[in-house]
Amino acid sequence: MNTETTHETNDVRENILATGQRIMAGKGFSAVGLNEILATAGVPKGSFYHYFGSKDAFGEALLESYFEHYLAELDETLGQPDQAMAERLMAYWQNWQENQSFYDCQGKCLAVKLGAEVADLSETMRLALKRGTTGIIERLANAIESGVADGSLSIEGSAHDNAESLYQLWLGASVMVKIARTTRPFETAMKTTRQILHLST
Repeated sequence: MNTETTHETNDVRENILATGQRIMAGKGFSAVGLNEILATAGVPKGSFYHYFGSKDAFGEALLESYFEHYLAELDETLGQPDQAMAERLMAYWQNWQENQSFYDCQGKCLAVKLGAEVADLSETMRLALKRGTTGIIERLANAIESGVADGSLSIEGSAHDNAESLYQLWLGASVMVKIARTTRPFETAMKTTRQILHLST
């Protein structure tokens, strides 16, 4: 009985988070009210505070959930067997390009959409963003080190510095794609990525 109740509670919570992620990826954090999220999720407003203490707490949980899934997908991409690490890294950026559509990212571009906005609004959400992006950069740095070791790529400077630069490059490209309404910034980012990793174009 308790296990079933816990399962139902988790399902409701995950439904609210998934719904909020889809809506906020399109509209941003401030522009979306709790009523819209709860109505879309089919959850009574009174029960929201059973799961989240405030909108800020919801935002923090939203980002934690987003990065948990993001990092799991990144681990899967970078862990593909029978591929040199350079191939796995390029697959990651290819996936990035496909998921960060300026038309509809289906909630997959949350860090890009909310990054600048919530970093100034909420310290707890800023820290959640920092933890998530730090996890991404650490994984990229480890992958770059592995790529140097297997001979599939080479770099100048430290793996961490290169990982940080590449992540910042792609974040910037994602913003420019939204501004320009063209994928050209991604094409430039891909070319620059290949240059940084000394891969043939």
